[in-house]
Amino acid sequence: MRVAPQILLDDDERKILQRWSRGRSTPARLVLRAKIVLLAARGKQNNDIAVELGTERTIVGRWRSRFAQHGLAGIEKDAPRGGRKPTKRNRMVRRILETTTQQTPPNATHWSTRSLAKALGASRSMVHRVWRANGLKPHLAKTFKVSNDPHFVEKLIDIVGLYLNPPEHALVLCVDEKSQIQALDRTQPGLPLKKGRCGTMTHDYKRNGTTTLFAALEVAEGRLIGTCMNRHRHQEWIKFLKLIDAETPKALDLHLIVDNYATHKHPKVKAWLKRHRRFHMHFTPTASSWLNLVERWFREITDRRIRRGTFGNVKQLQQAITDYIDAHNEDPQAFKWTAKADAILAKVRRARATLDKMQSV
Repeated sequence: MRVAPQILLDDDERKILQRWSRGRSTPARLVLRAKIVLLAARGKQNNDIAVELGTERTIVGRWRSRFAQHGLAGIEKDAPRGGRKPTKRNRMVRRILETTTQQTPPNATHWSTRSLAKALGASRSMVHRVWRANGLKPHLAKTFKVSNDPHFVEKLIDIVGLYLNPPEHALVLCVDEKSQIQALDRTQPGLPLKKGRCGTMTHDYKRNGTTTLFAALEVAEGRLIGTCMNRHRHQEWIKFLKLIDAETPKALDLHLIVDNYATHKHPKVKAWLKRHRRFHMHFTPTASSWLNLVERWFREITDRRIRRGTFGNVKQLQQAITDYIDAHNEDPQAFKWTAKADAILAKVRRARATLDKMQSV
């Protein structure tokens, strides 16, 4: 007579099995196996477990034995299946991967499941499964730009150093302009959000002018100094520098992280900076706006206040921006920079090596 193996659990195994048995995102097959082992550990027989869980006695016996032999690893993964290896299917999988990553269709920029299945004589569902298993999404593309600034390393180390090890008796400010913000008004009123339906707005709009937001983000506390102006020439930039000078403690040096926009290096700007020695400019490498934390704040105000807003004129737009800044400064949240210069440089070197390899092909 065959006797089911006895199941003994330690505290860690019991906790993991209980988590698996209750997990909403846990695969159903693993939930069942965890319940089988937990009931077996309580001394229940295979027949009783099968009845309680609504499954077959052979299934209960299989996973009970697997756990007794291999522990948690024995039930977490499926047992190897018998039979011949699917060589024909494996060849098709390789063709799907090679074609997707190394070729493009003759009349399009990227493959779809239908077009690739037709070209290879495979089923659309198989193409979809292979793409999903390998994380391939030909319909999506991300933009990038590797800086060619000859002084990239020095500028990167300088700015990351300000973030990770700011100087004493000084403020670090991330400064930039968000230009050409449009005051857009919809041609018809939108429909409000309701149960079962998202909010709606018309696809067309009326342009009612533009404004430029000048912003300086304090890295330490997240407070923002900001104002709107109609243009963004060197005259407006000097006005904003004066505003920063007026709204920061006079005893502190100011380290400004800015991009390479020509306005920031205008002769009159340089002359003004010579007269205000507490200002120290740190320029980001070309094509490296991601190094300036104020860009992260710009994305936030765009997503939360500007993109879906409606403005009948520029004054309304500027007031909305001012109100958003005031609300932000009531409870400022600083963006914490964590990436170290060495890690960034290693990533940039890999990107440049890949680009060089692609260009030499």
